[in-house]
Amino acid sequence: MSATNILSETVLNLAESATLKMSQMARDLRAQGHDVISLSIGEPDFDTPELVREAAKTALDEGYTHYTPVPGLMDLRKAICTKLKRDNDLDFTPANIVVSNGAKQTIFNICQALINEGDEVIIFTPYWVSYIEIVRMAGGVPVIVTADVTKDYKVDPADVSNAITDRTKFVLFSSPSNPTGSVYTRGELGEIANAIALHDHVYIVSDEIYEHIVFDGVHESIAQFENVRDRTIVVNGMSKGFAMTGWRLGYMAAPEFIAKACTKIQGQVTSGASAFGQKAAATALLEDPIMTKGMMHQFLARREYMIGQLKEIDGMQLSIPEGAFYIFPDVSNFYGKSYEGQAINNSAELAESLLEHAHVAVVAGAAFGAPKCIRISYAASEEQLEKACARLKDYFGKMV
Repeated sequence: MSATNILSETVLNLAESATLKMSQMARDLRAQGHDVISLSIGEPDFDTPELVREAAKTALDEGYTHYTPVPGLMDLRKAICTKLKRDNDLDFTPANIVVSNGAKQTIFNICQALINEGDEVIIFTPYWVSYIEIVRMAGGVPVIVTADVTKDYKVDPADVSNAITDRTKFVLFSSPSNPTGSVYTRGELGEIANAIALHDHVYIVSDEIYEHIVFDGVHESIAQFENVRDRTIVVNGMSKGFAMTGWRLGYMAAPEFIAKACTKIQGQVTSGASAFGQKAAATALLEDPIMTKGMMHQFLARREYMIGQLKEIDGMQLSIPEGAFYIFPDVSNFYGKSYEGQAINNSAELAESLLEHAHVAVVAGAAFGAPKCIRISYAASEEQLEKACARLKDYFGKMV
C-alpha cells in the first residue's frame, strides 16, 4: 500500500509552511558550505531580555515544573488583563483569557471552536501563510479580500462589506501585518468595524502579535470600538515583542463562551503551556513596555537602511512598512526576465533563484496570497543586511 493511501486527505491537501520550507532550504545550503544569508524567517535576532530569563530560573527553583491549568496560570491571565487595560484600554477578566503554546495554536483553537464545514472566513490579503491552511483544516472556506502595494496593502472597508455573506463566521487579519508591515490606523480600523458591525453574526479575530513593533504612530486594536467589542477576539503572544520565539507562548482575549470552547479544545490537544515559561511571561507583561522599545528602534534603523538600498533597484515597487520587520516589494516587473539564462516567471522561481545564485533566502509572495511579491525579513544583523543588499542589487542588476 502506498503512503498516499495511508495518509489522510487533510495532510495530503495541506500546504507546507513556505517560511519554514525556505528556512530549511537555506540551512541545507549553508550545511553544504555556502555563505547563505537568511531573510526568510520571522524571528527577532535578539535574545530574550535578562529579567525574563531570570524570572524563568526563579520559577524553576520555586517548583514551577508541573502541569498548569489548561487556560493558563492565574498569575499570567491576570497579567494579560493588566497589560490589555494598560496598553490598549481593553477590559477583560481572567475568564476571557486562554494561554496557548504560541499564537499559532491560539488561532488554530479559535478556528476549531468556531468553524463548521463550509463556514466562510474573510481573510485580509496579503495574509500570514498559516491562516489559509488553519481555516481549511477546520473545514472553513477562506474568502480573500485583497489590497496591493498601491494601497499600502490595506483593504477597503467596502470590499470587506461586500465579501460578507450568511455563511461568514469571522474576519481574520493582522495589524501590524505579517507579511507587509502595514499598520491600520484608528480611523481605518473604525471604518472596518462599522462595516462588520452591521452583521450581527460576524466576529473578528485580530492578530496583534507585532503590537510592540510599530514605527510611525501607535498600535491600535479594533477591539476598542464599542460596536464590535463583544464580537472581537484579540490574539497576541510573547514571540515578537519580547524575543521569546522559542518559549512558545501565545494568548487570546475573547468573549467568555469562546474562551471556554478554546479551553475545551486545548485540553484534548496540548493541555496547558509550560509552567515556568508562563511565570516568565507574566514578569515580561507587567514590566514597563519601554523594555520593548530598544529592539523596536533597532528594527526601525534597519528598515530605513533596507528601504534606502532597495530603492536603488530599478523596477522594484515598494511601500514603506510601518511596523513588524518585513518589507514586501512588488517584483512583478522582473517576471519574464532571466538570470544567467534561467527564466523567472513568478515569485517562487525568483525566490529559488535568489537562494541558488545570490545565496539570499526570501519567501515567495504567492505563499501570502500575493504572487507579485516577495517577503524580505530584516530581523538580521546589520552586517548580514549589508551583504544581502549588495547581493540583491548585483542579482537584479544582471537580469535581462
